[in-house]
Amino acid sequence: MSKKLTYSAALAELENIIQEIENEEISIDDLSLKVKRAATLLKFSKEKLRETEGDIQAILGEMETE
Repeated sequence: MSKKLTYSAALAELENIIQEIENEEISIDDLSLKVKRAATLLKFSKEKLRETEGDIQAILGEMETE
């Protein structure tokens, strides 16, 4: 069963990938895969942040009309 990705999990995985790259723990063979995964995680994180921002703006807008 696949778990739904959360912002926190994506951030933790990104931090892990960055640490592996900085510490030169990734082989050149795996580097491309890690960079692609990082790009996917960044895209997910940006979308999640935009969604959250929209939700907050909607809530604030509702509060202003009350």
